[in-house]
Amino acid sequence: MSPLSILDLAPIVEGGTAAQALHDSIALARHAEGLGYTRFWVAEHHNMDGIASSATAVLIGQLAQATQTLRIGSGGIMLPNHAPLTIAEQFGTLATLFPDRIDLGLGRAPGTDGPTMRALRRHLSTAAEDRFPQDVLELQAYLGPAKEGQVVRAIPGQGTEVPIWLLGSSLYSAQLAAYLGLPFAFASHFAPDLLMQALDLYRNQYRPSARHPKPYAMVGLNVVVADSDAEAAFLFTSLQQRFLGMQRGQRGLLPRPVDDMESRWNTAEKAGVARMLAESLVGSPVTVRAGLRATQQRTGADEFIVACAVHDQTARRRSYELLAHLGR
Repeated sequence: MSPLSILDLAPIVEGGTAAQALHDSIALARHAEGLGYTRFWVAEHHNMDGIASSATAVLIGQLAQATQTLRIGSGGIMLPNHAPLTIAEQFGTLATLFPDRIDLGLGRAPGTDGPTMRALRRHLSTAAEDRFPQDVLELQAYLGPAKEGQVVRAIPGQGTEVPIWLLGSSLYSAQLAAYLGLPFAFASHFAPDLLMQALDLYRNQYRPSARHPKPYAMVGLNVVVADSDAEAAFLFTSLQQRFLGMQRGQRGLLPRPVDDMESRWNTAEKAGVARMLAESLVGSPVTVRAGLRATQQRTGADEFIVACAVHDQTARRRSYELLAHLGR
């Protein structure tokens, strides 16, 4: 079985607070380390009521401080929101404090809405996305060895060579990751439609690099494991409600699970949620083990990164515990 990692959005749940969400994420990272997970990544999102990981680099520092060996990183930093030098300094500082434990996953999407993009960037233009390849190269240069005559340096950062991953939900980042010889993670946990095309393109067009002679593909999954299929399906309704809200243009805290989803959506909405959550494994250990094996065979994933948006933190930790045992 491929290695297993965790993608956490520090979910703020109904009845909870941002402070509780952040402390829960730190507790989960400690738990994940004890369970043998490979990485623990948090994602940059802004102006979203149910997500507390907006100051991603700050949270990564807290997670790294609370653990000893677990790799901690971003899944991802939305690079168009930032100057490459700023990210190089942030992650160079993290890598200096926590050597050989920090990953830098980069995304091209803004991770938010139009007004928030303007608040983040001040000088908003489509050039920010169009410059993504150049910004990745600039960031690599800041984190690489110093070059003679280099005027601008990241201090700390220069020479840390923080591992860079490209993240995507379309074919664009797959192609760029292949061209640059970088590891690639596909966000199939919310945008599964192009998963297989992206993996094929990435592998077929991959150009070996000094640090990565072979392609390395990570696949995102939603996974909820419980003692029974029925219990897991009940817990999963929190995420289904969140995606239903997204279809309706509604944001909010992660809802409590419900006994019945059928009365909450119409046929088109149900189909839309099912399509977006197609790469989800929900059930007992027996059910999820079979699903993992089938997904491994279908995708050839080198690693799975797993999101588990469950309202009850005890159930969330239990899900990751049961999943870890399946991966052994």
